[in-house]
Formats: sequence, C-alpha cells, structure tokens
Amino acid sequence: MTGFIAVLLYVAWMQLLTLSYAFPRVPMALFGGRKFADWERAEVNRDPPLMVRAKGAHLNCVENFPLFAAVVVIAALMSKSPVVDGVAGFILAARVGQGVSHLISTAPAFVLLRATFFLAQVGMIFWVCYRLIA
Repeated sequence: MTGFIAVLLYVAWMQLLTLSYAFPRVPMALFGGRKFADWERAEVNRDPPLMVRAKGAHLNCVENFPLFAAVVVIAALMSKSPVVDGVAGFILAARVGQGVSHLISTAPAFVLLRATFFLAQVGMIFWVCYRLIA
C-alpha cells in the first residue's frame, strides 16, 4: 500500500467515524425530543455511550492525521516514498485498531489496547522521520 492510499483510507475512516456519531443525531432531533442545537457544547453530553465513544475515536484520529499526512507528502517531495510506503499500511491498521477498540469499550483492557495502537503509530511515524533524514 502506498502512503497516499493509506492517507485516503485514513480520511475515509475518519469520515465513517464522523457519520457514526453525527448521523444518528438527525432522527434524535426530529423524533426524540432533542433540539437540533442540543449537542453538548454548552451542556452535559446526553448522547448514548456508543456515540460518545465514536466521537472520541474520531477526535483521536484527528490528533495523528496531520503528522501522518505530512510524512507521506514530505517523503514524496524528497523522492523517498518507498520509505513511508513500507509502513503506511501498518500505520493505518494501527489507527483503525485504535478506533475499533475505542468503539468496543472503555474497560481498562481496551484502554490499554488503544494506547498500544496509539504508541505503535507514534513509533512508526518517528521511524519514518528517522529514515527520511538519515
């Protein structure tokens, strides 16, 4: 998998997570007695737990996406795309693994699993940076 394909799939994953917590809000507002503007910015979050976890998984994606996209683009600009292409699929898999474990549960074992997937991504991005400057 190329780095560019991994970036596109990463974007698709983030969009799916966004829809998983944003889309259910429409019927809740239309039929569930919730106001359209009733979405936690100024009040306590009353969303179902899965929607809260989906939003958290999406926000977790946002934290690493700029870094991952940057190393993919920088590698291409340096004519060193193979450096990132070799690990891009693993970085994406770790991101999806982190998101899925976030969606499943907030139990300590799943939080540890999420942290492991996160640290794997950070480590691989550091490794790509090292390889690009070495």
